[in-house]
Amino acid sequence: MARIMIVDDNAFMRNTIKGVLTQAGFDIAAEAADGAEAVSAYSNARPDLVTMDITMPNMDGVEALKELLRQDPGAKVVMVSAMGQESLVVEAVTAGAVDFVVKPFEADRVVDAINKALA
Repeated sequence: MARIMIVDDNAFMRNTIKGVLTQAGFDIAAEAADGAEAVSAYSNARPDLVTMDITMPNMDGVEALKELLRQDPGAKVVMVSAMGQESLVVEAVTAGAVDFVVKPFEADRVVDAINKALA
């Protein structure tokens, strides 16, 4: 069973993603409220994949993605962004994100992105 770390500054969004992933049979390895927290939690959590919000305080998702890939070049990160953040999504994918999901999302889209990234 794949272990997922959920990173989003919005607790409601973290819970929503957690519910979708738990229902789909994934294990939640950890949660973080910003990029800096995600970077420090990553090595202990050892997730198979990270869902990463783009816009967060302290360290945004793109910076956190780059730092995670420095720590672990094999890290798999699916970016989660709101509409209107296309340039940040492009930057994230260029930096190494394996996929992205746009909020508000359909549960199936999140599960499909994760399954595709883990395949």
